[in-house]
Amino acid sequence: MNVGRGDLTDAERERLRPFLPASNGRCGRWRDHRQVIDGILHRVRTGVQWRDLPERFGPWKTVYERHRLWSADGTWERLLQQVQAAADAAGEIDWDIAVDSTIVRAHQHAAGARTDPPPAPASKGAEAAEHQAETPWQSLHARLVEVVREVRAWGSPASTT
Repeated sequence: MNVGRGDLTDAERERLRPFLPASNGRCGRWRDHRQVIDGILHRVRTGVQWRDLPERFGPWKTVYERHRLWSADGTWERLLQQVQAAADAAGEIDWDIAVDSTIVRAHQHAAGARTDPPPAPASKGAEAAEHQAETPWQSLHARLVEVVREVRAWGSPASTT
């Protein structure tokens, strides 16, 4: 299987494996969770239509149906909660940063022109080094947050077909 940019790494897959639901047995064997989750992550990241998912993720209907099922039964929410709990137990989540934009107010003159020049863009090498410094849970956590945000925003993935 080709591993594309944005797909689950082996380490992320192993961290996620204990939390994934098992097939109920009524409908036969499920397609590999990793392949389907990679397809869902690809769709969330790119915004591609379900029917336009690359073939390497398997049949688009399978990916869509698993996402729809897991959205409806709360599996995505549970996965995020379980990954957060495991990352918190490992001391890899900093819970001290929380801002509620409904109570943060800017001064009336804050919308004016910039007084300092904009910061210089970081070099590509610096960005890659910063990404590599992520703890094993952070990348997986960030990906699940994106999926859960999509589910909450749309209510059901069925409205995005």
